[in-house]
Formats: sequence, structure tokens, C-alpha cells
Amino acid sequence: MVREVITYPNKLLREKSKDVVKFDDELHTLLDDMYETMIAQSGVGLAAIQVAVPLNVLIILIPDENDIQAKDSLIEAINPKITHKDGIQVFTEGCLSVPGFNEDVKRAQHIIVEYQDRFGNNQKMETEDFLAVAWQHEMDHLEGHLFIEKLSLMKRKKFEKEYKKSQKSK
Repeated sequence: MVREVITYPNKLLREKSKDVVKFDDELHTLLDDMYETMIAQSGVGLAAIQVAVPLNVLIILIPDENDIQAKDSLIEAINPKITHKDGIQVFTEGCLSVPGFNEDVKRAQHIIVEYQDRFGNNQKMETEDFLAVAWQHEMDHLEGHLFIEKLSLMKRKKFEKEYKKSQKSK
């Protein structure tokens, strides 16, 4: 089922998510709904808080070279923690919760993440480049942060101006 994606300035997006303790059908339904929602919105990642569920759950699905998001490449991460990060890269990011706005953000180039899968099994992933950006972006959501908070003061002002203008035209 496709769920509604909450958008800035919804206060829920500022909430810190809680760890998952029960790996049950309710969690599996949430993960399946998040996948359908992300695909319907043409996203590459989604945190549970973006569908108004404050749990440490995220999904990532980077399109392949043919721009196809094959479900067997889907990353489902429960209670993720970054255990290592190094390097710096700048990537133009957007967010389903901040529609219509993209901006360059500085993040770690290379990360190691430990997390659990939908059944509670421990997993570890080492990654870099765009996938590392996606991980860091989605994990920020779990802490109650949006990518626009990483912008310089001038870029932040530009965002606020564009946001206000987009609200007036609705």
C-alpha cells in the first residue's frame, strides 16, 4: 500500500526515531509499504519517519545502469549504525520530504554500516559514492534531520525563499 509522504515543515520530520524491537508482520508490512511508496514517488531511499512512523527503519534502492530499480537489489535496514566513515564527496541531493528542491551536500565518501534485516539478522555493508550518500541521507532522517540543514546560510536562505514562493503558488 502506498502511504503518504510527509513533507517539510512537518514537525514529525524533526523527531528522533526509536529502535525496532519486534521483527514481526507489522514491520514487514511497513517495509513493503515503504517500498511501494518509494517507487510510486520515484525515490531512491525512504526512512520510516517520512511515512509518519518514528522507527529506525530505512530502505534504499539505487537504479541500475538501465535506470531500473530491481526489487532484489533493495536494501532494508533496521536499526542502522555507521561504524566508520572517511573521505569527502559533494553530491546534489533531493528529498521526497522536501519536494522540488535539490542542492549540493558534503558527506563522507566511504562508510561502513551495521544494521539488521527484516528478520533481525545482523548485516554489515561497506560502500562509497552515491550509495554512501543515500545511506547518510536516510540515516539523517532517523535522527530528525533534513539535508537542507547541511546547507550554507546563503543556500539555506535560497531554499526558504523558494519554499515560501512554492507555498504561495498552491
